[in-house]
Amino acid sequence: MTDSTMGGESITTKLPTEGADLLTLAGVADGNLSELQRLFPVRATLRGEQLTLTGTPDAVEKAAQVAQRMIDHAKQRQPLDPDDVLRFSMEGPARDSSTPGKIVLPGVRKIIQPKTNGQAEYMQKMLDNEIVVGIGPAGTGKTYLAVAAAVDALARKRVRRIVLARPAVEAGESLGFLPGDMQAKVDPYLRPLYDALDDLMPPERVVRALETRVIEIAPLAYMRGRTLADAFVILDEAQNATNAQMKMFLTRLGLNSRAVITGDKTQIDLPKREESGLLQVERILQNIEGIAFHYFTETDVVRHRLVREIVKAYAQDAGT
Repeated sequence: MTDSTMGGESITTKLPTEGADLLTLAGVADGNLSELQRLFPVRATLRGEQLTLTGTPDAVEKAAQVAQRMIDHAKQRQPLDPDDVLRFSMEGPARDSSTPGKIVLPGVRKIIQPKTNGQAEYMQKMLDNEIVVGIGPAGTGKTYLAVAAAVDALARKRVRRIVLARPAVEAGESLGFLPGDMQAKVDPYLRPLYDALDDLMPPERVVRALETRVIEIAPLAYMRGRTLADAFVILDEAQNATNAQMKMFLTRLGLNSRAVITGDKTQIDLPKREESGLLQVERILQNIEGIAFHYFTETDVVRHRLVREIVKAYAQDAGT
């Protein structure tokens, strides 16, 4: 409950913070409260177990919605910084509590949970559909959350293996000019997938899973001629898969398999944009039951706040 008192053209609203970690709520050097005051013309003070907001009725109403999300976040002992406060202000009301909340992965001191409404919807679609196509700009978590969902499915024995694939040549070059054997040539293209795994599983478990091929990371071309059953399959950077490669990938799925396809339509490196398999599936697979499309926007960017502004600027420039 909130307690509001009128004072001329300003009001004061007090939000209870019982159960919240107050240091997390306030942020380093009160950075979270400062960001709330920067976003809305209010005065925010944290005293005891109350967060007090003072300002015009309209400003306090809007700030209170964001402040309540900050308090709820701090109650869950989840990290909170000024970028999160900004994101809360852009998203509007908090997502419904019935949407997927968190993934607790064994062996790592980390709880994976969506930070935006868009990420929550994406995670729900991965639960409800056999194939999910996640499309959006860099920094929205589309690949990271897909890998987290795959690791969770493996840990719960819903699948027997994870297959992660990427187009090995992202700008039409030949791999021949690169030094080393074939694995050494393609590893730089696959490194983001290794990085995600390293963050979501203990290192020794990653090594063992790779050695036993419980987890396989390979260029997309290596998928040809295979049938992937009992697997969670992810195709990353799908905007650089050709139409033929995309069809090949989708027809690899066997019984009890799920697939997540991620890509950014603004970063197609193929010689001809129309050859992108991501654009083709967007046109022809929209109305098939069991296949869901999810579109991220700049409000879902969870990297540095400047990344969000950069993505927004490029989108505006493309529209002019």
